[in-house]
Amino acid sequence: VSAFKAQVAAEAAQLDTQTLAKLKQVTNEQVKRKGTITKPTGLLVDKSGSMDKAIEVGKRLAALISGITEAELFVYAFDTMPYPVKAQGKELSDWERAFRHIKAGGGTSIGCGLEVMRSRKQAVDQIILVTDEGENTAPYFGKVYKTYSRELGLMPNVIIVRVGYSYDWVETTLKQQEVPVETFTFAGDYYSLPNLVPLMTRPSRLELLMEILETPLPVRNDK
Repeated sequence: VSAFKAQVAAEAAQLDTQTLAKLKQVTNEQVKRKGTITKPTGLLVDKSGSMDKAIEVGKRLAALISGITEAELFVYAFDTMPYPVKAQGKELSDWERAFRHIKAGGGTSIGCGLEVMRSRKQAVDQIILVTDEGENTAPYFGKVYKTYSRELGLMPNVIIVRVGYSYDWVETTLKQQEVPVETFTFAGDYYSLPNLVPLMTRPSRLELLMEILETPLPVRNDK
């Protein structure tokens, strides 16, 4: 939380370049101490009309994830087309630069980012959606998820980070398909984003099941 407070305070105060650089360094270091992600992750950020807030949340989540992950991270912004976003480093400042040309506008196809991941065989164990779930254009996420899961032999956990006036269409569809899905409502407080870390770092249900199966049963010494 203090990491994000430092960043927001620096922006609001319009500090000089040297002080701002020091604060960003503190921010980046504190982000790294929140935990470790061991699963490949896909981050899909809604850039459709009025989704300026989603873009801002997306860049901060990208920094948060890239700073604590030991696995691959694939980042796409989307409207009705996917836009790969790649940073030259792992710091928040790097992701700010990577997102600088991403502007809100267009329709909403939440599935298009996952579709390009499917076509590129980008395998992940969790997908984070930053969106209001106002999907209005094919390919739709629920349908693409089925194809992705079948072709890559995976069932990624889905975390929906809701922004703005949100719906529950994607969540409802995924639950009907028995997909593991969690939701997190962003209410405008960037300090709350580190609360997502436990969701992103915990083992998947399959990993928990395998751990249980591999745990030796206690042996009773009958006399």
